[in-house]
Amino acid sequence: MLIDNHNRRINYLRLAVTDRCNLRCNYCMPAEGINFAKNDKLLTIEELKVLSEILVDQGIDKIRITGGEPFVRKDLMDLLRHLANLEGLKDISVTTNATLIGPYIDELKALGIKNINVSLDAINKATFERITRRDQYDTVHNNLIRLISEGFNVRINFIALDGQNTQDILPVLELAKHYPVSVRFLEEMPFNGGSKSFQKITWDYKHILEHIKKEYPDYYKLDSPKTSTSINYKIPGFKGTFGVIPSFSRTFCGSCNRLRVSATGDVITCLYAKASANLRDIMRGEDSENRVKEQVLKAVGSRAKTGFEAQEKYKDVFSNSMTSIGG
Repeated sequence: MLIDNHNRRINYLRLAVTDRCNLRCNYCMPAEGINFAKNDKLLTIEELKVLSEILVDQGIDKIRITGGEPFVRKDLMDLLRHLANLEGLKDISVTTNATLIGPYIDELKALGIKNINVSLDAINKATFERITRRDQYDTVHNNLIRLISEGFNVRINFIALDGQNTQDILPVLELAKHYPVSVRFLEEMPFNGGSKSFQKITWDYKHILEHIKKEYPDYYKLDSPKTSTSINYKIPGFKGTFGVIPSFSRTFCGSCNRLRVSATGDVITCLYAKASANLRDIMRGEDSENRVKEQVLKAVGSRAKTGFEAQEKYKDVFSNSMTSIGG
């Protein structure tokens, strides 16, 4: 079992399989993109399999596959097949922009991988294309509806971007009226490859809730797991639910149970911290299993208590792009 230096059990791994993405969302990176990692710097699928086994042996029982866009990797399903048969792993989920997932939906369902987070920052096509800088709206919409229809547990992640998409907050919430999905509104974070910097935001989680309350004053709070990053709510008559994630306000740090490994093998104990170690070269050397375990224990044993503490220590952390740190 992994216990950090603040007595928090770490059982949830966010495992990035690539830093590449086929969209160019303006809150994540500049229009020209970032300097993506070369292929030989990425963990191979075989290395990701072994690393997953090591971390599950250390007490990880939930793995979320992230990117970049995970399905950019043509061999992703090989990893997912392996994880689906990994003893001790209770929960496998995927975060995706839903542009490339279509051909894999049937096999994902067959493998029992049904927890899918879809990043969707606009329900209006023009707004979607302006934010993503790509013409993929119809593909995303069709794949989203198919995932819902096929019985996947779909959570829609919508980042509230001041001056860009807040007019879509109520319209995207309509999805929860008609479908059993969870629509979650995230605060914007300044991990955008250095294209924008800010110390405060207009659309924090309280502002989002106030905006929703004007239209739906009868919503009520739901019980959520202690380790949940989202505060969840129900609107009477809606098939689904909605939530807010205070990703900038960071109200959930006290119960954080997460560990991140980037596509290049960086161990990241907090979004607002720099990498604690890199496992790629260790994985490619001798006695890799024991050495990986040592580095993970060391990283977990020296975590910041909160994202604010981490940010204070790592002044230039916002120069990163979300696509390079795994979301």
